[in-house]
Amino acid sequence: MSFWNKIKSLLGVGANDEPAGEKQRDEPADGGDGQRARTKPVVTASSSVAAKFSGASTPSPPARKPATTPTRPKTTATKQPAKAAPPNSPPTTGVLLGLSKDELRQRALKIDPYRTAWIGRVDTIPPQSDERTALIDRGLILRGLLSEEQIQEIHRVGDLWLRHHDALRLATSKAAKTVELAFEQMKRERAERKVQKQREAAERRRRRVEDVARRRAEDIIFLGSGVSSRLVDRRSHIEALTERGLPLLSTPADVARALGISVPRLRWLCYHGDAVERPHYVYFEVPKRSGGKRLLSAPHASLAQAQTWILRSILDKLPTENPAHGFVAGRSTVTNAREHLGRDIVVNLDLRDFFPTITFPRARGVFQRVGYSPAVATILALLCTECPRREVDYDGQRYWVAIGDRGLPQGACTSPALSNQVARKLDRRLAGMAAKHGWTYTRYADDLTFSAPPGKRSGIPMLLARVRHIVTEEGFTLHPSKGRIQRAARRQEVTGIVVNDKLSVPRDELRRLRAILHAAKTTGLEAQNREQRPDFEAHIRGKIAYVAMVDPEKAAPLRAALDALPR
Repeated sequence: MSFWNKIKSLLGVGANDEPAGEKQRDEPADGGDGQRARTKPVVTASSSVAAKFSGASTPSPPARKPATTPTRPKTTATKQPAKAAPPNSPPTTGVLLGLSKDELRQRALKIDPYRTAWIGRVDTIPPQSDERTALIDRGLILRGLLSEEQIQEIHRVGDLWLRHHDALRLATSKAAKTVELAFEQMKRERAERKVQKQREAAERRRRRVEDVARRRAEDIIFLGSGVSSRLVDRRSHIEALTERGLPLLSTPADVARALGISVPRLRWLCYHGDAVERPHYVYFEVPKRSGGKRLLSAPHASLAQAQTWILRSILDKLPTENPAHGFVAGRSTVTNAREHLGRDIVVNLDLRDFFPTITFPRARGVFQRVGYSPAVATILALLCTECPRREVDYDGQRYWVAIGDRGLPQGACTSPALSNQVARKLDRRLAGMAAKHGWTYTRYADDLTFSAPPGKRSGIPMLLARVRHIVTEEGFTLHPSKGRIQRAARRQEVTGIVVNDKLSVPRDELRRLRAILHAAKTTGLEAQNREQRPDFEAHIRGKIAYVAMVDPEKAAPLRAALDALPR
């Protein structure tokens, strides 16, 4: 509802009263040409208000004229700003206060509401300087609808609104502009922060790349899945290493310097992969005396050099148990067999898959127990172990795929010495058990030998049961088909040497050597090389040297026969 309609409702004027200036349709004139004549009597809303105030009826419109009277042209009300009064508007408040109802009505009829700037305005209260507003105020007072104090309060509020409206609008505009500027500033700052974060992220990536490159050149933190968990621990037992006379190594860089190679080269030699294009070993098979084939792994030159350093600098300095005769300085198959010379009963047992059973974790434990840090122990164990692999072609590319766990390879110079260290507890337990029951125990690699004087044959079942139990607890397995029980009435052999009365080479081996040397007198030595060995003469000399180590008397005529052969 507009402001004017609110005033009319307060005055009791109906909402359906016709507004001022509405055209009325006239009847056609009597003697005219049939055209309709129009008259425009002006009945303003002010006259209706005045009539209400005076209680008189609204005056009737003027009488019709024979001719059409020209209508008064419409006047366009000029809308002024909210705080400005109409131009040349005289101060009428004081003049109107003394008007009676009739005078108020007459004056209201003279006002054209559309010539005021306040008609239709619903956003403000017109000032008292406006004549039409003053008439309405006077009418409200005369009707008793409002008091003069209330009228003054209404206009005081209106004047305050007019006074501060533009300031509010300006403040609102400034606030909107400030918000817009603040939003733009926030956008710029957000964009700047984004650019700054991108620069910082790029700098972090650059530093990380440099750090990774530097660390790859100076350190090792990953060597493959399943073997790298202890590379972060660099704590070595310096006192224990010094006491044993071992090299002081704590970090991968220390190992690389000791081996005389770079850290990246050490990483390649140690890296464990399940499928590799270039393995660290050359694989080949040789036949076993008992049938089947034995897989041998020959390390590449750089890996072989690293293993040789580990053997000479670390493993050869570690003590071994007395029963161990294999791959120990000053001991051999002869010293192993001599322990069982002239016994009533000799029992030979064999450990199944001896080298492959000694896996990477067990080899790493050897180096950790002597005082090396877990990181160094991991690297040394990786240098000394390898997975059994199978050649596979995939998508036109050849790979060597791991088919088992990492263990000691047969072909690495470190495997025998490491096996002696891993089997130290096994040797102690078997030697203690054997001594308790009157038996003698020795071990050469994977060959276990027990012997006893007369009167111990009844204890053989107990011995076998105890040995099997201890071997299983120590992580090994007895070969079920390679055990032998040899009594004094028959030939007794220990690591290929007869031990019945004295140490000697088996007769069939001596006969074979004599036959080769005898036939070579007429055919030449190379004609007897039926196995196509690359240096057959060196092979024969090695056989004779082995006989000389066991029985020098029988080796002398064999060496003389070889030297007498024509060249």
